Amino acid sequence: MRLQNFNALLSTINDIPRVKRDGSVTSTSSNLIQVRGLSSFGQVGDLVMVHPTSAAPVFGEVLALRESITDVLPETGSRGIALGDRVSHLGPTRIMPDTSWLGRIIDPLLRPLDGKPLCNGATEVSLMAAPPVPSTRRRLGDRLSTGLAAFDTLIPIVRGQRLGIFSGSGVGKSTLLADLAKGVQADVVVITLIGERGRELRDFVEDTLGAEGLKRAVVIAATSDQSAMLRRRCAWIGMAVAEYFRDQGAHVLLLADSVTRFAEAHREIALASGETASLQGFPPSTSQELMALSERAGPGKIGSGDITAIFSVLVQGSDMEGPIADIMRGVLDGHVILSREIAERGRFPAIDVSKSVSRSLPNAASASEFNTLSEARQAISTYEETKILIKSGLYESGTSAAIDHAISVWPKIEAFLSGRHGFSIEKNFEMLNDCLTSTKS
Repeated sequence: MRLQNFNALLSTINDIPRVKRDGSVTSTSSNLIQVRGLSSFGQVGDLVMVHPTSAAPVFGEVLALRESITDVLPETGSRGIALGDRVSHLGPTRIMPDTSWLGRIIDPLLRPLDGKPLCNGATEVSLMAAPPVPSTRRRLGDRLSTGLAAFDTLIPIVRGQRLGIFSGSGVGKSTLLADLAKGVQADVVVITLIGERGRELRDFVEDTLGAEGLKRAVVIAATSDQSAMLRRRCAWIGMAVAEYFRDQGAHVLLLADSVTRFAEAHREIALASGETASLQGFPPSTSQELMALSERAGPGKIGSGDITAIFSVLVQGSDMEGPIADIMRGVLDGHVILSREIAERGRFPAIDVSKSVSRSLPNAASASEFNTLSEARQAISTYEETKILIKSGLYESGTSAAIDHAISVWPKIEAFLSGRHGFSIEKNFEMLNDCLTSTKS
């Protein structure tokens, strides 16, 4: 404990600027301010502190540099900032995670949100670190138990996998992420709440994680009312913290809710800095930002741990073909589709198995398990294709053995997929096999 306190003291001392560098505000707009006097030593991504004469100081981020003018994105917008206000240069973001961060709730500027002081560690990590060199990364690891029947069988999650949960609003996305936070086997859980409702933070921490779950978790939160600067940095800070624990040899579960709001924050910032809008207003750089963030997760290099990442993707009007959904489907190791229709009939999690894919298969299952999964998917697909005929009474029993079988097993599979019973993977496969065989002649 004394060494930890000494390291925290050293990091605090190192954070004190050696040289005082100030500039002044020369112009303002709705989102940006222009500052004179910082261009000669500032860098894109540096933090600054704006000192309005009539308001409390606010953080800002350097977006662009010109010969004599620096574009700065203030933490709270430009309201209250006047011409001539002093702007202090703070330098690059210094992120120094520590095991004492477990159980803590912080914001994207590393300020504690739980009322307790936050001690820095001895190792600094990069906000925008490069992913491990591809040739040194391990392959995907063993299958993980989640306590959810659908994921333990039909949509397996393995160590180091990057999975997307695609959902419209109000379909159970956040609840499913909470179940995974509690159920997935991991040493550390890093949770990034990007642009979520403020009231959900306390509900998530106290009711979902609970005291035991919080002990192994670090929560980074930027609520929906906060600026695009904080919402975008929330995802980067969460990834940097996950990389720190990965490099310590830990298996990290990273939950990002939601990557869509990260992309929207980036769109707002990019357009304000002059980038051209493209499809649905998203600038061309959005694709690179999403891919760079996703690629940092996954298996670590030999000798380190892994980051198993679950990214939620909020789709508008259940449109799975939007630009963000399309980009994420292409870069991730699987996608899970949540269906509003399934949610409305009362089955949770509302996973549309026929449209969901885990790219860890077939390696994540034995030969016999894969046969069971194939048979279950075939029955589900057959029922989905003919359900209009079945519900309208136009299908006559005995016409097709495959359809008859799908009709007979459908209620059992529906009940099975709603399982949150916490059984082992082997037990879940036994139950799924029983669903398929109990009605066969």
